[in-house]
Amino acid sequence: MAADGKGRTSVGKDASGQVNTHMSRPAHALTYEQVIEELGGDAINGLSSSVAEQRLEELGRNVLGESEGVSPFKIIIAQIANAMTLVLILAMAVSFGIRSWIEGAVITLVILINVIVGFFQEYSAEKTMDSLRSLSSPTATVVRDGNASVIPTSNVVVGDLVELKTGDTVPADLRITEAVNFETHEALLTGESLPVRKDENAVFEEDTGPGDRLNVAYSSSTITKGRAKGIVFATGMQTEIGAIAMALREKSSKVRPVKKNRDGTAKPHRYLEAYTLTMTDAIGRFLGVNVGTPLQKKLSKLAILLFLVAVVFAIVVLAANKFSNRSEVIIYAVATGLSMIPASLVVVLTITMAAGTKRMVHRHVIVRNLKSLEALGAVTDICSDKTGTLTQGKMVTRRAWIPALGTCTVDASSDPFNPTIGGIMFDNRPPSQLDDSKDGIADGTALEPAELLLKGGSALVEYLRVASLANLATVSELDGKWHARGDPTEIAIQVFASRLDWNRLKFTRGDKPEWTQITELPFDSDVKRMSVVFKHNSTGESFVFTKGAVERLIETCQNYALEDGGQLVEMTDSFRDEILKNMTALASMGLRVLALASKRYNVKLKKGDDIDRASVESNLTFRGLIGLYDPPRAESAPAVRSCHEAGISVHMLTGDHPDTAKAIAVEVGILPSRMGHIRRDIADCMVMTASQFDALSDEQVDELPVLPLVIARCAPSTKVRMIDALHRRKRFCAMTGDGVNDSPSLRRADVGIAMGQAGSDVAKEASDVVLSDDNFASIVAAIEEGRRIFDNIQKFILHVLAENIAQALTLLVGLAFKDRTGLSVFPLAPVEILWIICVTSGAPDMGLGFERAVSDIMSRPPKDLKTGVFDLEFLIDMVVYGVWVAALCLGSFSLVVYRFGGGNLGQGCNERHSDSCEVVFRARATTFACLTWFALFLAWEMIDRRRSFFRMQSGSKRYFTQWALDVWRNRFLFWAVAFGFFSLFPIVYIPGLNTVVFKHTAITWEWAIVIIASALFFGGVECWKWGKRVYYRGRDARKLAKGGVAWKDLDVEQRIFSEYLELSADNSTHEPSAEKCQ
Repeated sequence: MAADGKGRTSVGKDASGQVNTHMSRPAHALTYEQVIEELGGDAINGLSSSVAEQRLEELGRNVLGESEGVSPFKIIIAQIANAMTLVLILAMAVSFGIRSWIEGAVITLVILINVIVGFFQEYSAEKTMDSLRSLSSPTATVVRDGNASVIPTSNVVVGDLVELKTGDTVPADLRITEAVNFETHEALLTGESLPVRKDENAVFEEDTGPGDRLNVAYSSSTITKGRAKGIVFATGMQTEIGAIAMALREKSSKVRPVKKNRDGTAKPHRYLEAYTLTMTDAIGRFLGVNVGTPLQKKLSKLAILLFLVAVVFAIVVLAANKFSNRSEVIIYAVATGLSMIPASLVVVLTITMAAGTKRMVHRHVIVRNLKSLEALGAVTDICSDKTGTLTQGKMVTRRAWIPALGTCTVDASSDPFNPTIGGIMFDNRPPSQLDDSKDGIADGTALEPAELLLKGGSALVEYLRVASLANLATVSELDGKWHARGDPTEIAIQVFASRLDWNRLKFTRGDKPEWTQITELPFDSDVKRMSVVFKHNSTGESFVFTKGAVERLIETCQNYALEDGGQLVEMTDSFRDEILKNMTALASMGLRVLALASKRYNVKLKKGDDIDRASVESNLTFRGLIGLYDPPRAESAPAVRSCHEAGISVHMLTGDHPDTAKAIAVEVGILPSRMGHIRRDIADCMVMTASQFDALSDEQVDELPVLPLVIARCAPSTKVRMIDALHRRKRFCAMTGDGVNDSPSLRRADVGIAMGQAGSDVAKEASDVVLSDDNFASIVAAIEEGRRIFDNIQKFILHVLAENIAQALTLLVGLAFKDRTGLSVFPLAPVEILWIICVTSGAPDMGLGFERAVSDIMSRPPKDLKTGVFDLEFLIDMVVYGVWVAALCLGSFSLVVYRFGGGNLGQGCNERHSDSCEVVFRARATTFACLTWFALFLAWEMIDRRRSFFRMQSGSKRYFTQWALDVWRNRFLFWAVAFGFFSLFPIVYIPGLNTVVFKHTAITWEWAIVIIASALFFGGVECWKWGKRVYYRGRDARKLAKGGVAWKDLDVEQRIFSEYLELSADNSTHEPSAEKCQ
């Protein structure tokens, strides 16, 4: 392999078929054993990590060229194309038009700074989001060093052993080495709309076209059925899809289509309609009102509204001065218009949300779009799977029941994959008769595996055949350490079989394997079972081995073995009841219970033949039950408790048995501990099976007193119905999912959450959020972060808009200050306003966006997204703070001019400094200093909208110094305020800069007014916060007087279950109506 100029190994194409490294023939023209040999692979243990790293460095990453990435040009356009910047540009044009060169130059400088700073901030944010999106990009399951691991598709290398299952996307071109009912969808490559079944044993001529290479799976195709393993022989641009990669990069049209008649004609008004809609869409995109997250759209619309308000205010200024065309009148109008423009709002919002997504990565949450970040803070219900999310996903076999033998109980061990450690207890009684008082370990006799095999006879052998062969997991030993690959359920069963020397590899591998698999019927969520057909090579006979949900499997069984070596006994209803009784006994221990069955199959089959599932899975012989324990994660119960504290209901939707699901739900706290205090019909509705829930009509579901908190034997369609039921109750729900069938529910949910480790690529693509650790606690962390971001956005928007109101009121009321010529004298100059908007406000707003979560953030009910940040308290605060700041500024201006300056407003003081304008310029400097400090101090006051700035930590003993610790805690905000505070002095005192640019002059004794006004500012804000606290305490007291309980005083269970507990207050007056839940 020759190296190119970039140090990357050159690649080529062999005869027919893309390849990265030279091979004797194309991969499809070789047997898979030959491909493995030529590429230096391993069909069982895969590549070593060191070899994989070396090949990645030599051959490059597995990507189809470079993605579009972040466009600097688009970001610059976005910085200019918003209402905020457009107002500044308009103000600049007006200033230059009336020859106000200084104001025009300063506004130009502000625009440039705003665009440049905004560009770099937005570029950084986009790069952050780009990197986060890459974290949720497709992954591949590869075998390296004998272990299966999930890696980014881009890190797959030639020679990797890849495992594929339904719903996966093929990461690279693979030569298939093992295929079971394996079909792929290759329309992207071949145009063939139907799935293509693959055959690992086929070998084709070199010139065979891509569509006919049935032993190859192509990069970017999706798995529609079955499972497979394969060796990578081509990656990146050397794959077949890489050759046409450019065709995949099509842009969606942004032109509205013309509505045409059936004959293809259209009336002229239809063309006008399409052109108009296209134009309005373009304008909307330009102004940002129809792109971005809901909050970004809302703020873009707010910006347009403020622009219109600014225009109205400018007209008011002109009207108050009789529409004089003098430059000082026009510049006053410009200043008033600028006062309503929060120039940094959209940039600060984007930075805050991007920083939030970055923080979430450290909490194992990958946000795929910013819209979900806003939605997380409003979630009222979480619908979660059990296995691997609430539980550890590391199952171990705890009990096995063979009717002809008895019950085997396996001791817990520290290594769930090692079949050689942990003892086995045997008892000839069934599980329903065992004493489970000692942590689920029954009385019995300790037996070695060899003893048990001898004692078990043919009944145990038949049981172990099903456990071992109706199983896709691989358990093997490598360098003295045991490794396992596959589904956790199947790994647990395979480890149990291996304890008794029935490892699958022992019977299916080698030169002369005892058993050969013919076909596989994968697990189906409708029938809830999976089957395999194996041929016994020494006799040529075929056998069916099946495992699945107990209720579903025993329906297909016609007999069972009552005694070892005895005749098979016909399955009766009474024995089915006995099986269900034993299943309930196992499930009540929190075990997941599966049934095992088998039969001799007299139909001649060969690999690839179509097969009738009904004929295979009928007339089976029941072999026994197996109970698997999946312990809850240690953090699940605290996470569920956090949800309840936050007013969030948690629903468990699982495929397990109702008793298993109920046991785990009680253990982690999803179901209330006070079930005895709840009315019977409500308690029955809290735990339902999917068949019960699906049997109800939508009207009946809506009439249920409570939606189920646990749905067992759940199917994908049940999840969709559950989401719809929650929506009809005006709930805002998050749904977890990992399989292909979960995609509809993930899309239907308000927030779709996919599993990063166990989830399929299809599920991840349908989701809004991906959990990198598949942990329920990470969902709670995401909600907490969503609430924090929502709070901080509300804080800095309130800060900005309160300032805007203060500036606008100051200038509008200031119209009453008339000079000798009858023209209004502005209390604040245009450049002063720009300084406050862009410098004094922008940096502290960003600091508020980085503020940490308040202590009670997960102890209050969810926010209403319809109201959003603009709730009633927000609107009142905005007006109160704005009016108070304006009153103090106008009071300061009036004191300097009328109390100490004799009321001398001079002449032409809006344009230049003169002796007659000395008083106005000093008053303006005083007002500017007041507004600057008020804006900075208000940012600190916004840290908590109700708590006192001087007492934010209610439990602190530092009565006089706690505020100092609080302001230092957020370093960014502290230094932003410090910069704004100290930068005021050079602006006031530097000669020329003060009088020519900012239109004020140096002050001396006026600082006393500024300091007193600042004290009054704090006093007013603190009094307002105190008044709010008194009001809310009074409201809670009135609620208590009426027999209610304040939210903060409710215990955890009452916050979620209070309505159900209240309904049970008078049990004697209510007759149970459990039929509603049937």
